[in-house]
Amino acid sequence: MYTEKPKKLLILNILDIFKKYTDENHCLSQKQIQDILLREYGMKADRKAVRRNILDLIDFGYSIEYKETKRMIPNPRTGEPEEANILYDFYLLRDFTEGELRLLIDSLLFSKHIPYNQCRELVEKLEGLSSEYFHAHVKHIYTMPDTLPQNPELFFTIQTLDEAISKGRKVSFSYLEYGADKKRHKRIREDGSVREYIVSPYQMAAKEGKYYLICNYDKYNDISNYRIDRIADVKILEESPVKPFDTLEGAQGRRFDLAKYMAEHVYMYSSDNARVTFRIVKAMISDVIDMFGMDVRFFNETETHADVSARVNRLAMKQFAISYAPDVVVLEPAELRDEVKAALESAVRAYK
Repeated sequence: MYTEKPKKLLILNILDIFKKYTDENHCLSQKQIQDILLREYGMKADRKAVRRNILDLIDFGYSIEYKETKRMIPNPRTGEPEEANILYDFYLLRDFTEGELRLLIDSLLFSKHIPYNQCRELVEKLEGLSSEYFHAHVKHIYTMPDTLPQNPELFFTIQTLDEAISKGRKVSFSYLEYGADKKRHKRIREDGSVREYIVSPYQMAAKEGKYYLICNYDKYNDISNYRIDRIADVKILEESPVKPFDTLEGAQGRRFDLAKYMAEHVYMYSSDNARVTFRIVKAMISDVIDMFGMDVRFFNETETHADVSARVNRLAMKQFAISYAPDVVVLEPAELRDEVKAALESAVRAYK
């Protein structure tokens, strides 16, 4: 039996229809909205009521686009034809385009630090920001292998660290490691007790699919990076203000600059920065810019090679040179060149 729905729900149901069924490629007429209201919401509404509520939604600030034309229609009282404005092809202008949502979803899918179930929930929330026609494009999320390490505290950890950074307060936490049993274990001291870390948090940043806390470990005066997905039992130390970043070794008396820091710390290693000169094959120029950013200098260019000058983290540069040898050769500083050479010679010996 048909039950008449309260008229005050009409505007909410029309809004719901716009969210479900419209985008810039899928428009609805007033008649189609009437049909959906009756079929899915059990509501009868005439064209004038639908139009009035759509215009109210626009007045309330919803970005509803439509086309407009003029037609001659009979006056309901006199029957005489008169000119009227006809509105049609309505759709809700989305906050995110499908391309932008695709980019956000792909960022989640390629992330190595978000547990499977939480990743799936986030993707479903992002899907909800578009119409139902978008869902077909992201079905592969449901076939993702559930093989990544799991840390159910991840989002709580991020929220707590964000609050601590905003307040300028230190935090304490334990740090997780995986054993050969493929289970998480908290780092322990030599006496077997759980090791507690007290740090001054400055920023959180993603690098190569991993999420890091950039901070200062309280016992030292340098900069450290910790994987956020390996942090557990985090607590804000309300009575302990953070160390000013500009007082740390390596800060050179400057405030924290995330863009500069990320460019210099390619692999998020914690060590001194240095001006490094290295030679590359020219085919690697794009890779160098991807890795170190635009703040590099190329010189001594030949048909096959080019020299590069960049200010980078020493350990990161060492790893980069080892990973891409022989296409990358460190020239200066001499001690870094010797370290790379020794590491490569050690690797050769290991294979003999």
